[in-house]
Amino acid sequence: MSDPPRLDAAAAPADLIAAAERPDVTVVMPCLNEAATVARCVAAALNGCAAAGVRGEVIVADNGSSDGSREIATAAGARVVEVAVRGYGMALRHGIVAARAEWIVMGDSDATYDFEQLAPFVTALRGGADLVMGNRFLGGIEPGAMPALHRFIGNPALTRLARLFFGVPIGDVYCGLRAFRRHAILELRLKSPGMEFALEMLVKAQLRGLRVTEVPTPLRSAAEGRRSHLNTWRDGRRSLRLYLLCAPSWLFLYPGLVLAITGTAGMVALTMGAVELTGVRFDVHSLVYCAMALLMGMQAISFAFFSRIGAERAGMLTEGGRATRALTAFRIEHGLLCAGALFLAGLAGTMAALADWRLTGWSDLDPMRMMRIVVPSATALALGVQIAFSGLYLSVLKHTGPLPVARDDST
Repeated sequence: MSDPPRLDAAAAPADLIAAAERPDVTVVMPCLNEAATVARCVAAALNGCAAAGVRGEVIVADNGSSDGSREIATAAGARVVEVAVRGYGMALRHGIVAARAEWIVMGDSDATYDFEQLAPFVTALRGGADLVMGNRFLGGIEPGAMPALHRFIGNPALTRLARLFFGVPIGDVYCGLRAFRRHAILELRLKSPGMEFALEMLVKAQLRGLRVTEVPTPLRSAAEGRRSHLNTWRDGRRSLRLYLLCAPSWLFLYPGLVLAITGTAGMVALTMGAVELTGVRFDVHSLVYCAMALLMGMQAISFAFFSRIGAERAGMLTEGGRATRALTAFRIEHGLLCAGALFLAGLAGTMAALADWRLTGWSDLDPMRMMRIVVPSATALALGVQIAFSGLYLSVLKHTGPLPVARDDST
């Protein structure tokens, strides 16, 4: 069997370890200055594996602790993996790579999760699940364990968006306690360095057709005096950014189609004359806004295509997907021909308007009549230029390699 795809260049050759020497489950815990709780978590994880009837090991992926967490974890029976680059995602990626078991459980080392209750996760994996999410809302949240902003707004909002954008069958997308098959997650080639790593795992698993399920799990209050590593606004923004990168259709395409179709229909109708709907009269002033809607819509549609190509090349969406295939078939000549036709149509309308103006001796014109010529003409000119520029940019994308993935060290 070939080596699994690696999350990192330092990936451990897990397949070379004799099957008899492997644990059944590896519990991976990211750690940054958790001296007060890490030993308790390691002991609970080992007990949880024993209670679930599996051989277990614990890896503490230390992210630069300065309080003795590494030594405490080692003394408690864990294997410590030192991760120099800061970030929740970076720590977990290194821990997953270093794991010896095919089944992995990940969870924070701050004692907020109950590692002694691993049996439901193991049972779900035995049943064929690829990713088993914990659900804290079903398992129970201790008073004060989750900030009200996260519990009633942030987490529910991100969960609803995941269900809407990706069809994720999960009720708690940000739960940090989860279990999965190592090979299945390695094949996702996860890249996020920060807290959004947890969302990237879930979203990619759903997009790639992995079997995703959930089990109830409780959430306890953090140890007194412990400061959360989660930054509400920064991590929320980065999570939303990841959603939108993985769902360019929702961000750009669908709104763009609505704007373009509505704007085009309005322009066609209002160019012919005033329109009355439900007692409201729409005329040339509305024509201007329809033109604006058309231009905005076409720009958004272009951005949807650009974003999807970028997401595919960055590995956030399936590489070689429909956007990449469309780009391969794209010819710059086609875009320039379409742009040229629109530009010429707009130029012809502009010349007709100038001819009418000349006939009046360059004096005042009938604004209602002329707006029905000038606005569509100006829109066609602008749309032609927009399509030409978009076509040129697509030509640049076609002849460049995959986009580099920037490393984010701000976590």
